[in-house]
Amino acid sequence: MTTQELLCRAKAAKAAAAALSTQQKNALLCAMAGALCAHSGAILEANRADLGAARGHISDVMLDRLALSEARIAAMAQGMRDVAALPDPVGEELARTVRPNGLVIRKVRVAMGVIAVIYESRPNVTSDAAALCLKSGSVCVLRGGKEAIRTNRAVVDALHAGLCAQGADPALIGLVEDTSRASAAALMAARGTVDLLIPRGGKGLIRACVEQAKVPCIETGTGICHIYVDKAADLAMALAIVDNAKTSRPSVCNAAEVCLVHRDVAAAFLPMLAQRMAQKHTELRLCPRAAAVIPGTPAGPDDFDTEFLDYILAVRVVDSLEEAAAHIALHSTGHSEAIVTADKAAAEAFTRAVDSAAVYVNASTRFTDGGEFGLGCEMGISTQKLGARGPMGLAELTSYKYIVEGSGQTR
Repeated sequence: MTTQELLCRAKAAKAAAAALSTQQKNALLCAMAGALCAHSGAILEANRADLGAARGHISDVMLDRLALSEARIAAMAQGMRDVAALPDPVGEELARTVRPNGLVIRKVRVAMGVIAVIYESRPNVTSDAAALCLKSGSVCVLRGGKEAIRTNRAVVDALHAGLCAQGADPALIGLVEDTSRASAAALMAARGTVDLLIPRGGKGLIRACVEQAKVPCIETGTGICHIYVDKAADLAMALAIVDNAKTSRPSVCNAAEVCLVHRDVAAAFLPMLAQRMAQKHTELRLCPRAAAVIPGTPAGPDDFDTEFLDYILAVRVVDSLEEAAAHIALHSTGHSEAIVTADKAAAEAFTRAVDSAAVYVNASTRFTDGGEFGLGCEMGISTQKLGARGPMGLAELTSYKYIVEGSGQTR
């Protein structure tokens, strides 16, 4: 099926998706979750083929993003069940106003329509996006990367089996099997069909969508995330937070890429950091002041502007909280930043000064995630300010309309 044919089918299914009741949507989600588990053998076989083709062409960290296991498939299925358990946003009354002339104006959440998602590497996005779009009353058109096409096809086959078992139209979930740039361009240009485009991936993909899309587009951000170790930090806590933020899963967008350290604690903290990062086989890219305290690789001109997605951490010593905030303002992508401090005033100053989608006090940036925020699985992390910002759950995938009830009023 061509991309245009898939888009036509998606548009035709839009009304049916919007008309599904909460009970129907939840039944479909649970059926699809069960089908994922039932088809795990076929999904894993397809995933092994994708991994074999990708090995030697992408890094080990990116291979980990691509890899599935029985446990990961079970987690994908559970994510769908979790979405089923969430409140249905469609139909929620956001505001009600009664005008002096008697008109009753209600602002009500409605489905977006057709949501297209362009993403890379991670096949769990396939089931996450399908679940969120369905529960929010929309049709989804999914376009993954070439490195995961076999896995994505197997996942969507399983989801279609779940839909068909409930008598639903499989067009509710569409997969673009053409992984060329032409298919991505077709989604970006699909005015009148695609109501919202969401890119999930690297800097190049997101920039291309934001700059070229002719349809409404959410900018999901690359994550140059910072942790600032304040002069009043508990250094043991700071070490644990930096370790978790950098090494627990370095290939994801909420992993820390930069550690800023106040000069007053640099002599004590940096050796602790060097020892821990050496244990985790993580390379430190150091500013000259940090390099005077611990061994490491001198930071290059781009190291504080790079989303490494790997076991690499850029480190800079700063003279003050204000300098840390200024550095973040200059280099951050607006995703997630953290301060480690026991000083309440410093924490408040940091949260006021830093303008990112998520700002943490004494916690790892790795919590910027729909599940961790109680939203169920998420569509992505929006770093823009207009509309959705931060983890995009069900509510962020809806629009609204005004329903105006009168009794014969004329103007």
